[in-house]
Amino acid sequence: MGKSRRKSAAIVAKPAPCTLSLLEKPKKRKVLVIGGPTASGKSKLSLELAQLIGGEILSVDSCQVYRGMDIGTAKPTAEERSLITHHLVDVCDLTAPYNVAHFCSDAKKALHEIIARDNVPIAVGGSGFYLRTLLYGPPSGPPSHPEIRAKLEQQINELGAEVLYERLQILDPTYAATISERDRHKIVRALEIIALSEKKVSEFPKSASLQEEEYDFRCWFIYYPREELYRRIETRCDEMIAQGLIEEVSSLEKVGLRENSTAAGAIGYRQTLQYLDSGKTKEDLANFISLFKRASRHCAKKQFTWFRKEPLFRWLNCQTYSQNELIEIILRDFEQDDS
Repeated sequence: MGKSRRKSAAIVAKPAPCTLSLLEKPKKRKVLVIGGPTASGKSKLSLELAQLIGGEILSVDSCQVYRGMDIGTAKPTAEERSLITHHLVDVCDLTAPYNVAHFCSDAKKALHEIIARDNVPIAVGGSGFYLRTLLYGPPSGPPSHPEIRAKLEQQINELGAEVLYERLQILDPTYAATISERDRHKIVRALEIIALSEKKVSEFPKSASLQEEEYDFRCWFIYYPREELYRRIETRCDEMIAQGLIEEVSSLEKVGLRENSTAAGAIGYRQTLQYLDSGKTKEDLANFISLFKRASRHCAKKQFTWFRKEPLFRWLNCQTYSQNELIEIILRDFEQDDS
């Protein structure tokens, strides 16, 4: 697939295969995890890393899984995907439900496949919920029930997220305080758990142990300072609109976008659907662009908050280091074995 192993003298050559004694444990396989806020350059960095170390990219994104959601998700291009193998991109139609349980199963399978080919898994994304699942395993709680889920989805579409969020605040104020009325999927899932288990979501224990029986996670958070990041975010929003985001959403609307609450609620898609419902005047367009940029900035703020609480991630300021320096820092660490 056009991959190459890094030739720099700084890279230690792979040891020849050897037979492990019965008392020796096999080494945990290293997994690079590149996180960061929207518009921080995660995809570009991961592609360069993958070419240098024989990597395959695992997308940690709740919407890149859907076919057709290309522009608004900043999905890797066909050229990029022909250069480096990508996983969990374009794996289902909009009409097929996809949640964190599906992601957990698919990600585990992808990791095994990548390692079986003796390649390096590089997980890339900014979703704290999905990243936590990758690192710590699936969240607690009963499996989803199609009828209850469908009823809650219908209610949130008809009544609005605010109404169901208020219900959650009454039933489980502790958990409700950790999310907002914008987190439609989490609101629905929380109410589903409460209905199925008759327990509060906050009563379920969170997994705190890494999935480290096989993996040595090397986690990095790349970012720009706020002023520069917001400038990059606004530029990217403008670029997405110029590339045809409105036309993309209009086409997806015809094949079930509105019926998929996760996809319809995604940043860029939610604001575009609202614009399509408007009179589409110049004022409506300007308001759409403003709301799109504001939601994107708010998302970045939430991403910073999540990563600050996660001790596994080491932070790299993209204004302090050049792209080559970022790569060298990450690769030097990757080459080192745990002591």
